[in-house]
Amino acid sequence: MKYKNIIPGTFLCRPNRFIAKVLVQESNSGVTTEETVHVKNTGRCKELLISGCTVFLSVSDNPLRKTKYDLIGVIKEREGKLPLMINMDSQIPNDVVAEWLQKGNLFSKDATIRREVTYHNSRFDFYIEDGSTKAFLEVKGVTLEKDGIAMFPDAPTERGIKHIEELIACTKDGYDAYIVFVIQMKDITSFCPNDATHAAFGNALRIAKNAGVQILAFDCIVTEDSIVLDKQVNVNLT
Repeated sequence: MKYKNIIPGTFLCRPNRFIAKVLVQESNSGVTTEETVHVKNTGRCKELLISGCTVFLSVSDNPLRKTKYDLIGVIKEREGKLPLMINMDSQIPNDVVAEWLQKGNLFSKDATIRREVTYHNSRFDFYIEDGSTKAFLEVKGVTLEKDGIAMFPDAPTERGIKHIEELIACTKDGYDAYIVFVIQMKDITSFCPNDATHAAFGNALRIAKNAGVQILAFDCIVTEDSIVLDKQVNVNLT
């Protein structure tokens, strides 16, 4: 996935989960201004959005918007390691997975792929039909990393548990079911649920695996203006 018109900025603060204050240098005049930008991730992201860090902004061409910029990426400084480029746009993982599925990954290139499909009282990110296979698939974006281990969630998520329970119900109805964790960075050795933050989510994930839900995680190649699903990483539920 490719973004249009990306510029760097310097993060100052985050008054609430929807907006941030960022220093932006105008390319024409060279003047630096403080801008209020929309944060495309309502998670805590406290380990990412640190005062003075470099962030990346998508410039909107909609003159009616309240904010001109969307914060979509950040460089995470790491002691003793190279800085890590992280995409933190919570809306992009579904698009990344859609692009990946359409290339014939996980299912065949002839598979029928539909997005935002309602089944009973649930709406799933994807519904796939591939020959005799019928499957529902949920996507979760991951931005939390510690010592090369990616974790989800970074805040309690009752909605996430509900999605897991709904996928378990699908397996009982004869469907295949998947949860794909899109790790929005590279340099990852494994993925695990963040039990310290929300143990109930991790427990639900373990129950889902035992019920036949397939739990997958992939890292991504991330640049300032692009993100592509890359390699599968080990999922550790122990």
